[in-house]
Amino acid sequence: MLVSRSARFADLTTLGVGGPIERLVEVTTEDELVAAVLDADEAGRPLLVLGGGSNIVAPDAGWAGDVVAVRTRGLRYRSGARTVEVEAQAGEVWDDLVAATVAEGLAGMEALAGIPGSTGATPVQNVGAYGQEVAQTITAVRVLDRAARRQRVLRPADLGFAYRDSRLKQHPGELVVLSVTFALAPGRLSRPVGYAELAAKLGLQVGETAPLGDVRTAVLELRRGKGMVQDPADPDSRSAGSFFTNPIVPASVGVAECPNWPAGSGRVKLSAAWLVQYAGFGRGTREGRVGISSKHALALTTEPGATAEELMAFAEKVVAGVQERFGVTLVPEPTAVRP
Repeated sequence: MLVSRSARFADLTTLGVGGPIERLVEVTTEDELVAAVLDADEAGRPLLVLGGGSNIVAPDAGWAGDVVAVRTRGLRYRSGARTVEVEAQAGEVWDDLVAATVAEGLAGMEALAGIPGSTGATPVQNVGAYGQEVAQTITAVRVLDRAARRQRVLRPADLGFAYRDSRLKQHPGELVVLSVTFALAPGRLSRPVGYAELAAKLGLQVGETAPLGDVRTAVLELRRGKGMVQDPADPDSRSAGSFFTNPIVPASVGVAECPNWPAGSGRVKLSAAWLVQYAGFGRGTREGRVGISSKHALALTTEPGATAEELMAFAEKVVAGVQERFGVTLVPEPTAVRP
């Protein structure tokens, strides 16, 4: 366990904004993680648990309390009749886990390659991309219940998964993720490819399969072309990925020209990127040190020295512009941390 009193959020988050942290506690084992959380709670210090820092807008004022940075590692494989369960510690780098499962010949998360952040954050957001989401494979999430001061195991029925949502997200801070277990299918071929752009990249029809490694490589190429793979040499990757979720609206109030997909119960999911672009915020739109990625209209990026205040003011301008032009309200995907 390493304690620092000179850390800043700007150095720990992919957006590169945020002020000083009173007490940064870096933990590398599950026992250290539990101890750090309980120690902060017992002392009455404000606590924020931080994974890869890829899905938060950290406050310029910083944090007057403890930030526990989860750096735990470890994978455990359990073979079943038809699947292999992989239990990953919360601090496992997500893309490293995807790469490991592909190398092991386990299908189910190959289309989620290149997403920044840690494994423990994935069930909170129900992370998804290119036709896959973690809710399709998660069988258990082991957590520390801070109020009860004990560990619990949550099953999918307990987690309330929805599009980019879960009960963990709806009740932030109550439960600390310790590990996540996924059930994957042994074999060298992917799950059926369910996303048209990815299928086209692979030269497939939607619903066909491909070698796991080919799917992962294709996804990384697609993401890199959109600035969605973390790369110090690419200023467009200085982002939180997609800044807004695709809005789900009644089909009767949909936007005729906007790409959309059925979302059940008479609703459709609209392309947030299209809405942003056609509301007047095209790729490369800048205001000072923040703006729209030059590669993808859904990513907001920052330049060195940018502040969270600048970023959120620009995001609010985008939301207002889309609302005025199309009557649709965009919802930010990253969590804005309050000091």
